[in-house]
Amino acid sequence: MGKSKIKSLLIKAISNKFSISLLVFFLWLFFFDQHSIWERKEYTNKIEALSEEKKHFLTKIKKDKESIHELKTNRENLEKFAREQYLMKKKNEDIFIIIEKE
Repeated sequence: MGKSKIKSLLIKAISNKFSISLLVFFLWLFFFDQHSIWERKEYTNKIEALSEEKKHFLTKIKKDKESIHELKTNRENLEKFAREQYLMKKKNEDIFIIIEKE
């Protein structure tokens, strides 16, 4: 096949109204539509970020459930938690708060 034959076939394909319509349709679909490639990429990134966030919160929930179970079952842990978190004390005690600099 010569170069002129390929060139004439290409010109015929470009000048055909159906091929132009099809080309415009695919360009619109891939770049400008609501479900374009760019939108799909953004949705994929959002899904990945939300999956990581979900994983983080599930581990946090698991840790919190374990600590709640410990507080409900062990009186010493409950007293330790109350002293550390809410600065509770007995009548004859003084509390000193030590803040360490990083």
